[in-house]
Amino acid sequence: MKISEFKTKLAQMNELHFILPNGEAIPSHFHVTEIGAIEKHFIDCGGTIRKESKVNFQLWTAEDVDHRLQALKLRDIISLSEEKLGLKDAEIEVEYQGDTIGKYDLRFSQGAFHLHNTQTDCLAKDNCGVPASKPRIRLSELNKPATCSPSSNCC
Repeated sequence: MKISEFKTKLAQMNELHFILPNGEAIPSHFHVTEIGAIEKHFIDCGGTIRKESKVNFQLWTAEDVDHRLQALKLRDIISLSEEKLGLKDAEIEVEYQGDTIGKYDLRFSQGAFHLHNTQTDCLAKDNCGVPASKPRIRLSELNKPATCSPSSNCC
């Protein structure tokens, strides 16, 4: 989800709800402790130089159970971040503390923001010899008799 879409959804809400990938709600007394611009300049395993821009939200839950971040306040924080940091309309990455700090993609449905697990990937599959998809093997081919005998020294 890009920052512009996030702000559009915020404009339609009073209460904020974030849901973890396992379906558990992040406690409603969470804080947004950081909003940042993340610029990644890297080279992939195929030798291609790449750049990636994201907007990072860090969510944090403390013992302050009386704290409630309202949608209007978060919109104000985002506006200040856009002004002071020059945020681009980039994809949002959410950080949240579980067993370790997790990084999540963000989607919206049923009146809540849903954190989705991110995955690593090879960006140069064609240069690395990684097949686009797993080869399909018919089960009938697995049951073919061996073409050599144990005494032929071929296996």
